Amino acid sequence: MMDNLALLTDLYEFSMANGYAQTLPDEEAVFDVFYRKVPDQGSFVIAAGLAQVVETVRNWHFDEAEIDYLRGLNLFSEAFLTQLAEFKNECEITAMPEGTPVFPQEPLLTIQGPLWQTQLLETFVLNLVNHQSLIATKARRITVAAEGRPVMEFGARRAQGPDAATLGARAAIIGGCASTSNVLAAKRFNLPSAGTMAHAWIEAFPDELTAFQKWAAIYPDNASLLVDTYDVLSSGVPNAIRVFKQLAAAGHRPVGIRIDSGDIAQLAAGARRQLDEAGFIDAKITASNALDEAVMTSLLKEGAPIDNFGVGEQLITSASSPVLSGVYKLAAISQNGQLIPKIKVSASREKTTLPGLKRVYRLYQQGTTRAIGDVIALADEKLASGMTVVALNPLATRSQQQLGDFVARELQHTVLSPKTTAAVETDCFAIQRFSQQRLAELPEATQRLVNPDHYPVYITQQLAELQADLIAQQHAKN
Repeated sequence: MMDNLALLTDLYEFSMANGYAQTLPDEEAVFDVFYRKVPDQGSFVIAAGLAQVVETVRNWHFDEAEIDYLRGLNLFSEAFLTQLAEFKNECEITAMPEGTPVFPQEPLLTIQGPLWQTQLLETFVLNLVNHQSLIATKARRITVAAEGRPVMEFGARRAQGPDAATLGARAAIIGGCASTSNVLAAKRFNLPSAGTMAHAWIEAFPDELTAFQKWAAIYPDNASLLVDTYDVLSSGVPNAIRVFKQLAAAGHRPVGIRIDSGDIAQLAAGARRQLDEAGFIDAKITASNALDEAVMTSLLKEGAPIDNFGVGEQLITSASSPVLSGVYKLAAISQNGQLIPKIKVSASREKTTLPGLKRVYRLYQQGTTRAIGDVIALADEKLASGMTVVALNPLATRSQQQLGDFVARELQHTVLSPKTTAAVETDCFAIQRFSQQRLAELPEATQRLVNPDHYPVYITQQLAELQADLIAQQHAKN
């Protein structure tokens, strides 16, 4: 259970909600969550954080102390504070399942409900979705670079706070990691916990061999030894081998070694030779120390005999691209019971929003599981084979295209309504498997870590015409 996040909201959200309650008390609204730019110049983002959004909205409330605090700001009417005190969720959330590869401009989550309530949800929804989707996306890149080798998430001490460490570990598993060193995350989300030892253990004893022997005596079936405290090849690995032989003689199977500094490619190669010559061909070599997908790709290209990776700060902070700028934009508002599309106009086409209540579809070549593109349509549209679509990519050489011979699958599903909560997957490894299945449907060129090919995302002609009409209306007013 997460803490109540009712006050994790920018002040202007409360100011607007208070104003709506007085001026537009009966209006309904539709807000979309989407992003425009992919981190690390990638092609897509892995959606994550939905389970926490649903849990937070379902349990959203304002207790007496929170109401008293808001009252003390002298900004809000008593009628509005009473609304908050008596709050009951009236919002409906539709969303793409966690683990879905999502492309720019696609609503990965849509919230519909009373205007004042939907406005108050903005900040913490973006906080949960932006952070976890960012880390899941980075984890996917790192685990792809590992080429099938297990990746352990080691980043808690470098994360920006306890929540970032714990929810980041969850997102890392969704993105492809095998385990986490974060015991709280492991307990909370039922994840495998992993770890060896720190250099402090070695330094605490008179010598390295004694440190290894003491560790092996306590953990004879979990003897993974850190070998770079003094000298990897002349001290660390030879001492590890001596302890491994003692363990083997007592009927235990050594796990392996970890290298956390130095020229890891050369050190791993030398360690592998020593281990193999000593008969420990099954002993694993784990590499850590500020790794990311670029370093890991280089190590493996060089032929470094690494079996596992431990990745910390570069993963848990997405250090090379530390922000996912997901946004929460008004798409429609009710007037006299009718939903009226709304638009935010910009000089840039990519910053001009898509109006109205919409649905996102993934298109598959008929008779296959090969995705050929996505289409964003108005909610009341029926997709038909042979339809004309408009490319969302402003640089596309062909803005209009005719599509046919496809099967369309809707990506968003209702996960929360005022009366019901749909079953949202919470098993991180089930989400990871789902994500890998969805990734396998995409073109390989779209999945490249470097210079990925553009995946086509379209809007229907009806949506394009609605957007153009609303832009023209706004220009006419100005």
